[in-house]
Amino acid sequence: MTPSEEYSSRLKARRAVEAGLAERHILLGNLRLACAVAAAIIVWRGEWMWLVAPVAAFFALAVYHETVERRCLRARRASRFFELGLARLEDRWSGLGETGERFLDPDHPYAGDLDLFGKGSLFELISLARTRAGENIIANWLRTPSSAAELRQRHEAIDELRPRIELREDLAVLGQDVRVGLHPNRLLHWAEGPALLRMPWLRPVAIVLAVLALTAAAVWEIYGERVFLVAVVLVEILFLYVIRHPLDAAINGAEHAANDLKLLAEIMQRLESEQFTSPRLVAMRAALDTDGHKPSERIRELARWMDMLESRRNIVMAIINPLVMWVPQVAIQVENWRERYGAMVRPWVVAVGEMEAICSLAGYAYEHPADPFPEILPTHPPRIEAEAIGHPLIPVGKAVCNDLNLDGVFVISGSNMSGKSTMLRAVGTNVVLALAGAPVRAKSLRLSPLQIGASIRINDSLQAGNSRFYAEILRVRLIVDLTTRELPVLFLLDELLHGTNSHDRAIGGEGVVKALLEAGAIGMVTTHDLTLARIGDSLAPRARNVHFEDHLEAGKMTFDYKMRPGVVTKSNALELMRSVGLKV
Repeated sequence: MTPSEEYSSRLKARRAVEAGLAERHILLGNLRLACAVAAAIIVWRGEWMWLVAPVAAFFALAVYHETVERRCLRARRASRFFELGLARLEDRWSGLGETGERFLDPDHPYAGDLDLFGKGSLFELISLARTRAGENIIANWLRTPSSAAELRQRHEAIDELRPRIELREDLAVLGQDVRVGLHPNRLLHWAEGPALLRMPWLRPVAIVLAVLALTAAAVWEIYGERVFLVAVVLVEILFLYVIRHPLDAAINGAEHAANDLKLLAEIMQRLESEQFTSPRLVAMRAALDTDGHKPSERIRELARWMDMLESRRNIVMAIINPLVMWVPQVAIQVENWRERYGAMVRPWVVAVGEMEAICSLAGYAYEHPADPFPEILPTHPPRIEAEAIGHPLIPVGKAVCNDLNLDGVFVISGSNMSGKSTMLRAVGTNVVLALAGAPVRAKSLRLSPLQIGASIRINDSLQAGNSRFYAEILRVRLIVDLTTRELPVLFLLDELLHGTNSHDRAIGGEGVVKALLEAGAIGMVTTHDLTLARIGDSLAPRARNVHFEDHLEAGKMTFDYKMRPGVVTKSNALELMRSVGLKV
C-alpha cells in the first residue's frame, strides 16, 4: 500500500478501538455509580452485612475503569498519530506539529533564512520526537553538517527503520500526557549532581530510631508508660532537624526528575524489545544495557522508591513517618540509586534521543518514497550536482524543479516573484536535509560536505539601531568568516547589497563574490540590478549568469519558475505597479 493507504487503514482501525473502549468506559462508569447507589441503600436500611459486596465491586471496577481509561487515551493518541501523518501527506501539516521555535537563533548563519524552525518549518515537518532530547538532536542535525561516514551510517539506520510504523507509533503514544516530554538538562542535573546524603551514620541512626520508636510504642501499649516514647520522638525530631537541608534537597531533586524518568523507562522498554542489524542502531541498542540489566528495570526500581516517597503525603503515612523514619530511609535508597546509576543516565538519554531522531528521519523517508538519499562526494573540490531539485516545503504538485551543476557561483537575475529567492531556499534546504542524513527533494543529488551561509531574510533592527544594509553586511561578514573553517562554504545571497546605490553595489558585490570564490566557496547570488550581472562575465568561468523570467498573457503576469542561462532581458516592475492601479 502507499503511505496514504497504510495510514488511512491504520487510522480506521485505531478509531474503531477507541470507540469500543469509549463505550466500555461509559459502561464501567455507570456500573460504579450503580454500586455506589446500592451501597447507599444498604447503609440507609442498616443492613451492614451486605455492604461488603457493593464496596468490593466498586473498587474492583475502579481499578479496571482506570485501566480502560489509559487504554482509551493511548488509542486516541494513536489515532492522532495517523491523523498527523495523513495531514503531512496531504500538505495540511503546517501548525499541527512541534515547531521548534525554541531553537530559533538570529545569529545562526542559515536557520532563519531556510525556515528550519517555526510554523511551517522543516523541523515541524520532520520531527516525531516525544522527548526534548530527541528534539535537541534533530535540531542539531539540521543546524550542523555531518561527516560523510556519519551520514552513511544514518542512511543504513533510516532504511532499516523506514518500514517500522509500529515502532514510531508506540514511541508517539508513550507517557502520561502526549505533550509531557523528557527535559534532559533537568534530569541530568539531578542524575550527575553531587551526593546529598553521603553520611555513613545516617542510615544506621534512622533504623535504630525507628526500632526504638516501635519498641517505645509497644511499651506504652502494654505497660501504659509514655516517657520512653516521648523521649524517642524528641530525639527523632532533633535528628530530622539536623538533616533537614540535605534531606529536602535530595527529595526535591528526585521528585523533579521522577516524571522524566518514568517516560524514559517506557521508551527504553519499547526499544529493548527491538532487534536491529545496522551498525548505528546496534550500537545505540547496546548503549542501553547496563551490567547485563535492562535500563528500564533499573529505572522502574527507582520508580518504586519514588512511589514510596510520594506516599508520605498520605494522611496515615504522615502520622507514621516521624516514628519509623520513613522519609529519610526512602530518600537514602533514592540517593544510593543515584550514586550507582546516575552516571549511566546520560548515555540512556542520548541513545533514546538519537533513536527518536533517526525514527523521525525514517518516518520522513517513508512518507516521501520518491525522495532519494544523496550521494556524498569528497570534500574538495566543493560542488553540487542536482537533477530536478525542488523545495521540500512546497507541495509536490506545486513545486517546480530545476537542474543544477554548481562548482562556482551562479548570478541569478530575474523579475519580481519569478522564483529567484525560492531557488536559493530550495538548494539550501536540500543541502540541510542531505547533510542531516535525510532523503532530498530531487530526482538525484550529488554534493560534497558544505557549511551554509545565507543572507536571504535580513531585516533592520530598531533595538540594535541597525539598518537593513548594515544587518546585511554583518551577515556577509559572518559568511566570509565561515570560509576559515574546515568545510567549504555554500553561500546563498539574495538581492546582494540591496540597500545601497547601484555604483557601490556593483563594486562591493563583485568584491564580496570574488573573495568568497578565492576562499574556496561556491554559491548563488540573486539581484534585480543588472549591473551586478557583470560579475558573471568578469569572474568567468567560475561565475555564470542565469535567470528566471515572466510572461504577460491577457494582461496577467505568469511565471514558469524555470532557470535559464544568461541575463534576464526584461523586467516586470512597471507592469506590476500598473496592475495594482498605480499610474506609471
